[in-house]
Amino acid sequence: MNNFGHHQLMNSSTSEYSHKGLNTLLSSKGSTTVLPKEVIRATEEEKEAQIATVEDLRVAYSDEAAKALKYLQQTGIRNASMFAVLMEAKEYCSLGQLTAAMFEVGGQYRRNM
Repeated sequence: MNNFGHHQLMNSSTSEYSHKGLNTLLSSKGSTTVLPKEVIRATEEEKEAQIATVEDLRVAYSDEAAKALKYLQQTGIRNASMFAVLMEAKEYCSLGQLTAAMFEVGGQYRRNM
C-alpha cells in the first residue's frame, strides 16, 4: 500500500491512532468533542510541502487516477453505491480530483436547511 492512502496518524507517545477527516456524530445530549484552546495554522513551508505532495501524487498515479475517476463517474451515473469505488479511487486521486469528477456528473451537493 502506498503512503498516500493512509488516513490514520499514529501518536508515538501513546501508540494510539487518530482518524483524520471523519464525521463526528452528535448525540441528543450534545457533543463530546473537545475543542482546542487555539487554532494552529500551517506554516508557509508546510503548505508548500502539501502542494508538492499532491502534485507528486498526480504525476505518479496519472494513469491509475484517470481509470479510477472514470469508473467513479460511471458508478455515479448508474446511481450505484459509490463508497467502495471512492475507497479504491482515494489511493490514486486527490480530494480535489475526486470532488471535481463527482461534480461533473452529479452537480453541487446542497444540504437541506
